[in-house]
Amino acid sequence: MREAELTQQILGAAIEVHRLLGPGLLESACEECLAREFTLRNIPFQRQLPIPVVYKDVKLECGYRVDFLVDGRVVVELKSIEALAPVHDAVVLTYLRLSGCKVRLLINFYVPLLKDGVKRFVYDPAEPDKGFNTEDTEKRRSRSNAEK
Repeated sequence: MREAELTQQILGAAIEVHRLLGPGLLESACEECLAREFTLRNIPFQRQLPIPVVYKDVKLECGYRVDFLVDGRVVVELKSIEALAPVHDAVVLTYLRLSGCKVRLLINFYVPLLKDGVKRFVYDPAEPDKGFNTEDTEKRRSRSNAEK
C-alpha cells in the first residue's frame, strides 16, 4: 500500500472519531479514541514512540515522542488547540527528519470540520536539500479537482 492510500485510511479513522465525538476533546482523549479506531480498522500502529536524536553516531534519548507511527511509514501528530502556530509546523518537521519517515500528518481535532484541521508534510530523507513540502487540505482538494 502506498503512503497516499495509508494516509487516506488514517484520515478516515480520524474523521470517524471527530464525527462521533466532535471538537473540543482533550488531545489525550483524541489519542485514545484514534488508537481504538486504528485497532478496529486493522491499521497497524505504534503509539508514543520515542524518537532519538543521533549526534556524532550516538543515539540520544531527548524526550521526542511521536503520537503515532502508522505501519512504520507515516507519523501522525495530534493536537486539540484553537489554532495551529508556526511552532507546530517546526516540531512536525523536526520529527519527520529525526524519524526518517517521508510523510507526517498533523491533525487538529479542535476544529468544527476535521478536514480544516489537517496538514500533510512530505520529506524525502534521501534528498534533504530539497526541504519539506507542506500541504493543507484546501491545497490538496484544489489540486485533486484540477486533475479530474
